[in-house]
Amino acid sequence: MSMGARTDPQSPALPAADSHDLIRVQGASVNNLKDVSVEIPKRRLTVFTGVSGSGKSSLVFGTIAAESQRLINETYSAFVQGFMPTLSRPEVDVLDGVTTAIIVDQERNPRSTVGTATDANAMLRILFSRLGKPHIGSPNAYSFNVPSVKASGAVTVERGAKTKTEKATFTRLGGMCPRCEGMGSVTDFDLTALYDEGSSLNEGALTIPGYSMEGWYGRIFRGSGFFDPDKPIGKYTKKELHDLLYREPTKIVVDGINLTYEGLIPRIQKSFLSKDVDALQPHIRAFVERAVTFTTCPECDGTRLSEEARSSKIKGTNIADVCSMQISDLADWVRGIGEPSAAPLLIGLQHLLEGFAEIGLGYLSLDRPSGTLSGGEAQRTKMIRHLGSSLTDVTYVFDEPTIGLHPHDIQRMNDLLLQLRDKGNTVLIVEHKPEVIAIADHAVDLGPSAGSAGGEVVFEGTVEGLRACGTLTGRHLDDRASLKPSVRTPSGVLEVRGASTHNLQDVDVDIPLGVLVVVTGVAGSGKSSLIHGSVSGRDGVVSVDQTPIRGSRRSNPATYTGLLEPIRKAFAKANGVKPALFSANSEGACPTCNGAGVIYIDLAMMAGVASTCEECEGKRFQAEVLEYTLGGRDISEVLAMPVTEATEFFGPGDAEVPAAHKILSRLADVGLGYLSLGQPLPTLSGGERQRLKLATHMAEKGDVYVLDEPTTGLHLADVDQLIGLLDRLVDSGKSVIVIAHHQVVMAHADWIIDLGPGAGHAGGRIVFEGTAADLVAARSTLTGEHLAAYVRT
Repeated sequence: MSMGARTDPQSPALPAADSHDLIRVQGASVNNLKDVSVEIPKRRLTVFTGVSGSGKSSLVFGTIAAESQRLINETYSAFVQGFMPTLSRPEVDVLDGVTTAIIVDQERNPRSTVGTATDANAMLRILFSRLGKPHIGSPNAYSFNVPSVKASGAVTVERGAKTKTEKATFTRLGGMCPRCEGMGSVTDFDLTALYDEGSSLNEGALTIPGYSMEGWYGRIFRGSGFFDPDKPIGKYTKKELHDLLYREPTKIVVDGINLTYEGLIPRIQKSFLSKDVDALQPHIRAFVERAVTFTTCPECDGTRLSEEARSSKIKGTNIADVCSMQISDLADWVRGIGEPSAAPLLIGLQHLLEGFAEIGLGYLSLDRPSGTLSGGEAQRTKMIRHLGSSLTDVTYVFDEPTIGLHPHDIQRMNDLLLQLRDKGNTVLIVEHKPEVIAIADHAVDLGPSAGSAGGEVVFEGTVEGLRACGTLTGRHLDDRASLKPSVRTPSGVLEVRGASTHNLQDVDVDIPLGVLVVVTGVAGSGKSSLIHGSVSGRDGVVSVDQTPIRGSRRSNPATYTGLLEPIRKAFAKANGVKPALFSANSEGACPTCNGAGVIYIDLAMMAGVASTCEECEGKRFQAEVLEYTLGGRDISEVLAMPVTEATEFFGPGDAEVPAAHKILSRLADVGLGYLSLGQPLPTLSGGERQRLKLATHMAEKGDVYVLDEPTTGLHLADVDQLIGLLDRLVDSGKSVIVIAHHQVVMAHADWIIDLGPGAGHAGGRIVFEGTAADLVAARSTLTGEHLAAYVRT
């Protein structure tokens, strides 16, 4: 079958379906989709695949799942809808047959833990509030999200015809540690990174990004009257230094204007530390990483809980200790309570904990922060509440559920997906792994390429038909890796001794330097604990973890990578004006839409309306700014360029913007050549965000690069490009350590470190060290068995 051919959606492998058994999509145009039309059989498992950036997520999440949620929300009363997120109708002509969608994605709340995400903590809090000794209060007294509150004042009491005012005191005991506010860690500031003590404010002593004395901050600090702006900070009195650093918000008047003064540290905490560090602009992110350290809270020892919450115990164990247990051990502890008065609660909790073991997550603990889970672990955690559900004819939507899974674990995930389907549900999966595509009843392949060259359905039908067709996915579906004929010679070793983070069992290992090292093992075996706990953080080590980057609609690849800065300076130099004019978040912004490009109209509980700004026509800049050009292009045209075009536009020999070309080259190296520079971050897939993060970290100077699951979100055809990037890093003299499960990456490694043999208590040991060829020949571990089955013989 030629590229672009379409098969009959009523696959011969499935019973004939009438219109009531199909989800019909016609004319979908979300993001880069080009009037896509598909027919998806209900109560079947459908896989959506295609090259990275081809539009899979836009079709599944931005169209089908979004419309299902919007329709469900509209069934609630207007009062209830006022408390719910408003969702606009996706750009689609027809969407019929859609059923209730349950989205199981990769999103994680930085404040949540495994226990809070699955409601296991809520059940434990009730249990301790009933059985804990001493009794300290309601379930809120055991919650690290609830602070203690004390209040006193006059209360009016009416008794019959008499009214009396009495003084009353109100106390609500919460479980939040007051020191760290339930986060488990506290921040410590390196004051030398905030200011130069040998200079005065007027001499530019503050080294915090954006705190220039020419702007509003300078006006506030110099006019506050709390210190002399011409006096070097190193000569401040204790009171003056306290006012500069810690003073609480105070009303002041400067030049007849009412303003609020606040010390540097509380202001930084509100403006920088209240956001996800990875969502900050590069220069601010670099400042935070340089100036702020996060350490375990000394008051709660990282448990997030108050002293009162930790004092109440059941069978000699408090709730913090219970939550730190491995879940398989916690299930045994719950079974041993045997308290008839709490029997229904204990049965429900035991059933929930056994669900963790059923889906292969028994090695986790309930206090594990959600942000530290891999994408696959996060989705399996969310699946727990659905596995025992009696609901049928529901549409379950998954976003690459095999992220972070060893080949040995993928079969278990497949069994869970088929289990959901066999209960009479429709299962939609965005996925690249051949092992998952193989179990699909129906496959939809998008492409033919990425970005503006994608957004079309190039195949729809059975997996056998996909394998036989000429699409990029079809051609790569049966790819097999070859073992390297020769491996590089290490230039030295990085010693790790006595590693015992989490489940590691006093591990000693020598990691070769100057080569490509792959650390692998089943999920939960201790790979991330070994590398992030014992290697990341050392001098000269650049670490790229799986933490997803976040950003508003005003954030885009140009702002996130720091690319916009040299571009703005180049425009300013070429036209003899200020760089701020070429920022849609600053002076150059269209005054009508404030640089957003669209006008948002809030319709209360109804979905808001976003319309293109008529003043700037969606270009985000003032008309005067667009008159300035660079190389014949205005700033909006440059931001609309894909990375590949921009790389040619800002050539390597261009003396004006050499920094821009370097950043663009890194974006192209990680496979993001199709992205437009101004595409909003929220529209990027999880894999695209991770590669954007990788491209940014590649700019950091280091001798050792640590990459955690860099194949996340990569199509089979894109993995070869990643391998080429890793090779170039090693050949340039760097050491590369990759935590990976992808067999292609393993086969290309110079050295493999395999952890196991199992997960949790059953893991945490080195079970193999050597070359990929030796691992395949020995077949002594689960990794060896699966790699041997994958490679060409």
